[in-house]
Amino acid sequence: MQAQIDIAFDQLVRLAKGLPSKQWAKLKEEVEKSKEKNLSPSDLESFLLSAPTFTKKQLDEIAKTHKAISRWRTK
Repeated sequence: MQAQIDIAFDQLVRLAKGLPSKQWAKLKEEVEKSKEKNLSPSDLESFLLSAPTFTKKQLDEIAKTHKAISRWRTK
């Protein structure tokens, strides 16, 4: 049997702060575990691998523009 209780965030914080140190450590461990599950490295890796990349021509143009702006700023 499960019960669902709606409590405000500040009430939850007060309850968590009132836990004994062993239960606090266990709660913290469980929260960290769930946070790690949400950010799996494979998701980040697939995102980075599918991201657009610059061509050599685009990189050369960026470098040329950067150099021109730097020269303009120093005059």
